[in-house]
Amino acid sequence: MQPEPLRPVPPPPLTDADREAAVELLQRACGEGRLTLEEFGVRAGAAWAADTSEELAEVTAGLAAAPPVGTSQPVTVISAVFGEHKQYGRWRVSRHTRVRALFGSTKLDLREATMDAEVVRDGVVDIEVRTFCGEVKITVPEGVEVEVYGRSLFGSRTTNLAAVPRRQGTPTIRLHCNVTFGEMKVRSAPLSRHGGLLGNGKLGRILRELVD
Repeated sequence: MQPEPLRPVPPPPLTDADREAAVELLQRACGEGRLTLEEFGVRAGAAWAADTSEELAEVTAGLAAAPPVGTSQPVTVISAVFGEHKQYGRWRVSRHTRVRALFGSTKLDLREATMDAEVVRDGVVDIEVRTFCGEVKITVPEGVEVEVYGRSLFGSRTTNLAAVPRRQGTPTIRLHCNVTFGEMKVRSAPLSRHGGLLGNGKLGRILRELVD
């Protein structure tokens, strides 16, 4: 009588502690400039949705690569005086940022920004906006919490955020504004197309579902 072949032992199921450890690794990578705020939100969501260790490994793949240029120096002051300032692409968001627009225009896009280590630690970004006869426009990734405080005097303040669930692990963006004879607009925008961030695995499928 032939002995029964040995059956492979299934891997132990994932626990919330495993997923939390992966998210903490993603947070450190984001604080080092290896992930943008947008990429972090996608990967963190995929980490919580992972069912196997292989899927969780895919979420944290590629983090050993050196951070790209434009990620080391946090931006703390942005101003436009009788001119225009545009901040987009790969740039580093500091824990506290001051934005000034005096007879000028400022546009900030946080979708491809990276987070300072203090942002990762505190889970919040404070942006102080002051505009006089100027315009400030701020774009954040969908799923990021935004809180707006302050006042407008002979000016306008508009917030237009998509009604989507919050992405776990992303920081809260707190805007403290003083708008005088000017305008401030805050909007969220969908994820950009990263051209297959992590190939055809589960994370790649999640990303394509989000942007299609």
